[in-house]
Amino acid sequence: MSNTLFVLLDGAEDDPNPLMDGRKPYEVAEMPYLESRAPHRLKTTGRGYTQLFLNEFFTGHPPEIPRAALEALGLGLPIQDPKRTAYRLSPADVSDGMVRWCYNTADIKDELEERVMSHMDMLSEYDPAIKFFIEGRAVLTMESDQVPDLPAPPKDAPFVEVPGKLGELVMKVASEMGGITGYPWGCGKFGHQYEPFPELAPMTAVSDSPTSMGICASLGMETHVIDDLEARFPIARDALERGNVFLHVDEVDEYSHQKDPFKKKAVLEETDRLMEKYFPDVENIIYFVDHGTSCVTGEHILMDVPLWTSIDTGLPDGTMVPLDQVVQTLLRNTR
Repeated sequence: MSNTLFVLLDGAEDDPNPLMDGRKPYEVAEMPYLESRAPHRLKTTGRGYTQLFLNEFFTGHPPEIPRAALEALGLGLPIQDPKRTAYRLSPADVSDGMVRWCYNTADIKDELEERVMSHMDMLSEYDPAIKFFIEGRAVLTMESDQVPDLPAPPKDAPFVEVPGKLGELVMKVASEMGGITGYPWGCGKFGHQYEPFPELAPMTAVSDSPTSMGICASLGMETHVIDDLEARFPIARDALERGNVFLHVDEVDEYSHQKDPFKKKAVLEETDRLMEKYFPDVENIIYFVDHGTSCVTGEHILMDVPLWTSIDTGLPDGTMVPLDQVVQTLLRNTR
């Protein structure tokens, strides 16, 4: 199969972990498929967030569209009308003058969603639209020109009051849940997008992440938002018959934020098993990583990141390929 499969192991880089004898989870994980099928080991420059990395990876340019607006597009929410503004809502504890981001939210996400929805009438004059996704996160769009500059995850930060009716909703939920609420960030309006590298077309994107799906949708790619990890693989396999495919494994990053190196190791090994099951005959594979995410601190790490591939570029192992040149450097050497 001559089309190219791009596999994003989101946040796979890490800090050395004392629970793993000072090794990183991907160094401990048993991944025989990756080891045998992607022998060429290059690297590129990571970015602080997935959307910053992917936009430059696919177009050669950083994004000009804020994260919440991209995620709104990825979730199918109305956002391209210039009257509308998007707000990413993430679970957080806003007590004691701090915003503390919450990642282990299995026990609170249902109540959080119910509380937010029960107070949406507070925004009724702004024609709100909202969708929830992974672990109680949501994207809200509404008719508003308010684009507040607010703290962003994963680093905890001093609390900043959210203006207007949205701020009232945020604090109403917090008062009912002992400080837990959906706190907005990445706010903004839809704007200019660059053209993707022509070598990518046609391309299909498969992920559970509205962030990456928003980037891909803004670039005109066919997108499939699939929550279950294994369910992404047969869809990606079918799409690879028609063109190039971007397959996103967001769970790697999620377990890093939960500071669980063993879950991170396990999902890397599960991904390797699924790659062997669904892609035994793929010739052109590019594994890439957008940033580090530390299982020690739970925070993103700005660092150089791995670029593992089956494609022989003639470059020595360890070569740094500029992020805005990765796609064209690799695709001009595909079989």
